[in-house]
Amino acid sequence: MGKDRVSVDEGRVADTADTNEQAGPEPLSVTRTDADGVTVVTVTGEVDHHTSGALRRALAPADPDGARTVADLSGVPFMDSSGINVLIAAHQAHAPGGWLRLAGVRRPVLRTLEIVGLTPLLACYPNVEDALRG
Repeated sequence: MGKDRVSVDEGRVADTADTNEQAGPEPLSVTRTDADGVTVVTVTGEVDHHTSGALRRALAPADPDGARTVADLSGVPFMDSSGINVLIAAHQAHAPGGWLRLAGVRRPVLRTLEIVGLTPLLACYPNVEDALRG
């Protein structure tokens, strides 16, 4: 099982000693593994304009002909339009013979996918195991 790790840390550090503000979102962590010929991309952190490039690189299939990828988004509490655009591009990159499936999509992210009409296009599964079985 091969593993690649891409991390993005935009150096978001805030001095919170005198305030009740949080230091900001956690950096994005993206890990790629292989499960019987299917690439599993595990994502943790917020996907936004600053971090979407790492997700784009991780979801790009090495060989688009018949590529199969599961994106485990269970660790993603927030995704803006940059992330949505990455998912659309990744879906298109996997066509026509392959697929991109989403696993563990949290309610706020799922709601965004529903609002923009992507749930009929991108199959969502409760967990990675179900997504692998399809």
